[in-house]
Amino acid sequence: MNPQLKQRRGLLALIGAAFAGPAFAQGPSPIAIEVWKSPTCGCCKDWIRIIEAQGLFKATVRDIGNTQARARLGIPMKLGSCHTAVVGGYAIEGHVPMREMLRLLKERPRAIGLAVPGMPIGSPGMDGPEYGGQRDPYEVLLVLHDGSTRVYAKYG
Repeated sequence: MNPQLKQRRGLLALIGAAFAGPAFAQGPSPIAIEVWKSPTCGCCKDWIRIIEAQGLFKATVRDIGNTQARARLGIPMKLGSCHTAVVGGYAIEGHVPMREMLRLLKERPRAIGLAVPGMPIGSPGMDGPEYGGQRDPYEVLLVLHDGSTRVYAKYG
């Protein structure tokens, strides 16, 4: 075999091995998200399981309720739900889909964060078999610093 060809193949094998190593296979680190919820809330646990399932988010869970966290982060009580989170400096209230959280982190609007008020059936975490496939329409709201909102996304 030609020595130059042999050297090229060896170099390509080294490059391939470097990219096939454990660090490359793992991909980027998951995005840290902190969640406050009741210790007994099943739909909150389901929401956390959903957002962690693809490895894009890694949750630190605080099972102490979310009322104080919601107030501290500036989410108006009228937009409340069963869990509150913070990711990338933004508040996340309720069953916000992962797609909208990723969009928020990409777009970085001047806002407090996102909210899905209440607990709409069919939203992430409220979509298990016990709901029989039912899906209620709902909106993901962008919560602005003056407490007002605008529709960020519509579902259903």
